[in-house]
Amino acid sequence: MTVNSASRSPAVFSPDARELFARNYPETPHILPHSLAGERLLQLDALAQLGGQLPDGSVEYNRGNLPIGVDGKPASNGLSIEDTIRQIATSESWAVLKNIEQVPEYADLLLALLDELKPQIEAKTGALLRPQGFIFISSPDAVTPYHFDPEHNILLQLTGSKVMTQFPAGDARFAPDTVHETYHAGGARELHWDDTFLSGGTEFPLKAGDALFVPVMAPHFVRNGPNSSISLSITWRSDWSFEEADARGFNRLMRARSLAPAPPKRWPGSNRGKAYAFRALRKFGLTA
Repeated sequence: MTVNSASRSPAVFSPDARELFARNYPETPHILPHSLAGERLLQLDALAQLGGQLPDGSVEYNRGNLPIGVDGKPASNGLSIEDTIRQIATSESWAVLKNIEQVPEYADLLLALLDELKPQIEAKTGALLRPQGFIFISSPDAVTPYHFDPEHNILLQLTGSKVMTQFPAGDARFAPDTVHETYHAGGARELHWDDTFLSGGTEFPLKAGDALFVPVMAPHFVRNGPNSSISLSITWRSDWSFEEADARGFNRLMRARSLAPAPPKRWPGSNRGKAYAFRALRKFGLTA
């Protein structure tokens, strides 16, 4: 999907918010204001309908009364996705609607939001690629366990409140290099949690009208507030993020040959050499 020139009026991100984003993107987490809270497509009934429209592989929902760290995917809550969303205040659940851009109205919403930030994004990390949207609907006090994601991400809080605790991206104390490499070879994004990590994290409290930027592969977990919550994640990849991922792939191959490769560089460092080498090996089927 390519980002078009769609726009919404008025803008969701003010000029001051876009300036704040430009100063901090792509490595520094920060909170910026938004004005999306009243959007019709993001109300509870509309989201229940969306959950029913999306294919099964684009819907995930489970119990929300979870620890920070989990081994594998959590268990189901026993409800349908529609009932989970409509009963979110009492179902003690956590749900995510993935790749909402599969539905045209939501694709327009996602692209319009990203279009507001496109100049700031492309000035630093290259072309804005693979735009995706994810909606999180959480019961009071629900926990999203410790994990990381390969995309650049802005989480817009729409209703309720939550606290995201983020850890420094690229710091092997919180996500070892071997775990990154396994993830990019098809492994899980859930991470091993240790209570000693907590002192290295930064808490970002979010209320309706706040948006939080999350750097690529920054480990994090989320605790929902005392009321049910709706959040929208707008994500994208970039030339830089794909090069970082492919450099991880190259390192996995080197480690399999008993070498100890240096980890990929964080932005503004370049990982182009390793990325291009991995892509050449992949082209010839030599990356298994």
